[in-house]
Amino acid sequence: MSVTVEKKDNNMAVLTIEIPAERFVEAIEKAYQKQKNRITLPGFRKGKAPRKMIQKMYGAGVFFEEAANIILQETYDDAAKESGEQIVSRPQIDVTQIEEGKPFIYTATVALRPGVVLGQYKGVEIPKKEITVTEEEITAEIDREREQNARDIDVDDRAVQNGDRIKLDFDGSVDGVPFEGGKASDYALTIGSGSFIPGFEDQVIGKSIGEAFDVNVTFPEDYHAENLKGKPAVFKCKVNSISEHQVPEFNEDFVQDVSEFDTVEEYKADVEAKIRERKEKEKRSQNETAAVLAAVKNAQMDIPDAMVEEQARRMVDEFAQQIRSQGMDIEQYMKLTGLNAQAMISQMKPQAIERIKNTLVLEEVVKAENIEISDEKMDEEIGKMAESYRMEKEKLYDLMGEESRKQMKQDLAVQEAVKVIADSAVEVDKPEEETVDVEETPEEN
Repeated sequence: MSVTVEKKDNNMAVLTIEIPAERFVEAIEKAYQKQKNRITLPGFRKGKAPRKMIQKMYGAGVFFEEAANIILQETYDDAAKESGEQIVSRPQIDVTQIEEGKPFIYTATVALRPGVVLGQYKGVEIPKKEITVTEEEITAEIDREREQNARDIDVDDRAVQNGDRIKLDFDGSVDGVPFEGGKASDYALTIGSGSFIPGFEDQVIGKSIGEAFDVNVTFPEDYHAENLKGKPAVFKCKVNSISEHQVPEFNEDFVQDVSEFDTVEEYKADVEAKIRERKEKEKRSQNETAAVLAAVKNAQMDIPDAMVEEQARRMVDEFAQQIRSQGMDIEQYMKLTGLNAQAMISQMKPQAIERIKNTLVLEEVVKAENIEISDEKMDEEIGKMAESYRMEKEKLYDLMGEESRKQMKQDLAVQEAVKVIADSAVEVDKPEEETVDVEETPEEN
């Protein structure tokens, strides 16, 4: 096999790949073996007709298409490596010579990784952000903790009150006729939640356990069931149980129950410190994003369209995996949104361009700063991963394989490049610039 490379404009290239004639003959034989059972010739049992007889009957090129596919599958990856180029797109294949007894020749038009000219990446300006923690934020955090420690206490010595959690039986009808979904037993309902038809919950207030009563309501005009919109209904009801939702008071007893602190003041100070720490992490992440964006804007690069197409395609695949984990496949999503695969790819392209730019600039900073990840650092990171997966570190190391470990090392180097850019950034009073969220999902029509 021989490979020649012709560079084109906009970081495109054409690889011309020549395969020896004898290897093409081997591919024809493989194609024959694969297809012969589907070919019938008079005088021969199915699958027993000789290749030469089939070629004579159907033409010399009867197996060429399948043989070409075999050759392409077997040779392209090796040819791409032999080219010595950093290919960043799927190949556009064109067969230029296909004839038995002659070399098989094809071309692959590909995008090459573009070069990057770094501009300023140290000392870039980013918006200044002051971190403050308000009393309202502290109170909201404490209220969340109180709610997590709330209890539902069964009561049987009073009627239903607003805020109670009850279980009731109901049987609804419109004009005396029951309707679908209008009947339930021991239905759990929080009074005041607004989860039932407007007016229903108000009429349950004041009712006692075991008491039978009617609730009269009118379905809203925009109700989801066409046959019930705007219709008056009667629900025959009975309360089976009442429980009172008790949220503990915020006092020293509460503080001592849920924390290691003794006083309200100590607990509030700890809550404030945790909120501030969380905001510090958020600020760090925002600063990193802003600093990298500034470094990218200062860099120069010429990104080929084919590279953008490939990145957008990968992002659509990532999105498909994401929604699959949520119980929906990509075909269902496209049906719901009216999108097709190419439309989704097109919508992803702006985010794809931003992701490519970020990656290229950060990889170039890795080179410029001579960032290298030590074996000790790798060992430490694999140890953390093993701990999170509850595996032995050595077993995870073996499972990862050489390519995964190499990719992990590159990812860690890129993370260090982000720190180099962010740590040297200068905070100034300036408006925040809009950024493209590379994890954004495709828009719906």
